[in-house]
Amino acid sequence: MAWIYLITAGIFEVLLVTFMKLSEGYKKVLPTILAFLSGGASFYLLSLALLSIPISTGYSVWTGIGSAGAVIAGMVFFNESRDIKKILFISCIVISVIGLKAFS
Repeated sequence: MAWIYLITAGIFEVLLVTFMKLSEGYKKVLPTILAFLSGGASFYLLSLALLSIPISTGYSVWTGIGSAGAVIAGMVFFNESRDIKKILFISCIVISVIGLKAFS
């Protein structure tokens, strides 16, 4: 169950940064509220996951999901570049997260 909490926390982290971008510096009300709710959910679920998962693994996986997810969200929703180098380095993050899960 802890891994489900952790993965869901990572998804909420991606939502946090996406809504943060959409809020335009916290000037738009609905995306601002959604950013704060997503952030709260992310931290809460991370705290639940860290009850069972070592902090070194849990935090690394959480930030990895958030980092890779934010880059992918930027490419998909905000028309950011899809440079091959960017995709290569995102792949490195994903492989690292899988490696941490496999060896923890």
